[in-house]
Amino acid sequence: MKDQIDRANELAEKEREFALAKLRNKPTACSLIHCEDCDEPIPEARRQNVQGCTRCIDCQQIYEYKQKGYRK
Repeated sequence: MKDQIDRANELAEKEREFALAKLRNKPTACSLIHCEDCDEPIPEARRQNVQGCTRCIDCQQIYEYKQKGYRK
């Protein structure tokens, strides 16, 4: 039977892994002005709110739908 210290250590490890994964997935690039898929302008509000965006909202939704179910 696990004691409280073991459970606390497991929880701390999971939190650490989550924080590291969050940092790895954080975009560091500048946002594009035009979508890389359809070449339409990306709205200014999206470029400011989603740092490093490379697609317009519609193309991003299509991209995420196609990626659904694939492991990264």
